[in-house]
Amino acid sequence: MALALQMFSGSEPTVTTLEGRSPAAERWAWVALGLVRPVVTRARAYHDLLRLGSPAEIFQASRRVLAEAVGEDAAAAILAFDWRRAARDQAAAATRCGARLLLFGDADYPVALRPIDLPPPFLLVRGEIRREDALAIAIVGSRKASPYGVRMAEQLAADLAARGVTVVSGLARGVDTAAHRGAAGVGGRTVAVLGSGVDVVYPPENRSLAIDVAESGAVVSQFPMGTPPLPQHFPARNRVIAGLALGTVVVEAAERSGALITARCAGELGREVYAVPGSVSAPGSHGTHALIQDGAKLVQGWEDVVGEWPPEWRRALRVPGSEGAEGADGGAGHERLLALLGDEPIAVDAMIERTGLAPSEVSAGLTELELLGLARRTSGQHFVRSSPAMAQATRRHPPEPRGGEARGRRAASPCED
Repeated sequence: MALALQMFSGSEPTVTTLEGRSPAAERWAWVALGLVRPVVTRARAYHDLLRLGSPAEIFQASRRVLAEAVGEDAAAAILAFDWRRAARDQAAAATRCGARLLLFGDADYPVALRPIDLPPPFLLVRGEIRREDALAIAIVGSRKASPYGVRMAEQLAADLAARGVTVVSGLARGVDTAAHRGAAGVGGRTVAVLGSGVDVVYPPENRSLAIDVAESGAVVSQFPMGTPPLPQHFPARNRVIAGLALGTVVVEAAERSGALITARCAGELGREVYAVPGSVSAPGSHGTHALIQDGAKLVQGWEDVVGEWPPEWRRALRVPGSEGAEGADGGAGHERLLALLGDEPIAVDAMIERTGLAPSEVSAGLTELELLGLARRTSGQHFVRSSPAMAQATRRHPPEPRGGEARGRRAASPCED
């Protein structure tokens, strides 16, 4: 598939692929290596070490070999580390909180993260990451969001999730919290990426929300169990948020907001960057307005997010109220319109008369069905149904993120150690 070819057209991944049936100790050695202090503070050091072999092999390498790869201090720390005990402790902690370990070489490792520079060698997951989560949008923004920002984030997340889009965010206060709640509230899927271990929820008042997110999607971390939410973890966490999504929407951000790091990472990955405008006098909108000035797409509603998607992405969307979604708007009306559409063009006036819907409802419904790839305008005010079989096939095989011209602000990358 062309999108997949674009996605993998960059440099080869730097992580050594594991055999699918590694012993448990070898699998958890990947997490143990992430606990060695010189490796914790330098993401590239982990990847440099993987050139020597698997983590279990790294822990048993000679000091000379390790020193040539990462220096004398790191080599000494690795050899002094009790990795077997750490692996057992990590596995036990994960079991206690119901977390699962995913390695880069596992088949169910998120495909969207594979092509990014320095992809996380492992992920710890509460809940489940599914194939359909490839159709994802990140929604991020201010921790001190205004009522307007909270309302926009929650509504946008709900509208996208009701249409089958997975909403990715960071479980922080403000916009992130609103985005997760909006998606979960309509029965949609949402993924929270933490800057701590999956058993250390921050902020603590979002512990119950983390449980809801795990039930309707996944709570994900690239950090070992028990890792505290230290400030230096959040740029790496923001990179994973951007990496998991087809694009990133910023809802309220001051000029130095961490959400802008996520937007920059998205642009550098070739993903789309969107921004919700606010008041020109509000400091919390200065960052989003700067993104728009630098090329981010202005977003007023879900239609602005999906409007420029390629047809294969739009066909993976679903009508609200179908396939288990609990969308609040228009499910029955959409079904009535779809029932009238076929191979022969039908006029809008005829649909108004035969459905009993208001003209505004028919107009809005047809616009949405066009965006979903389920209806096509032929001429004037006439419509036909478009390729339902293809749409169903695409829903079974959601799209992979594509490369392309990056949008958004260009600056020295804050996304690497």
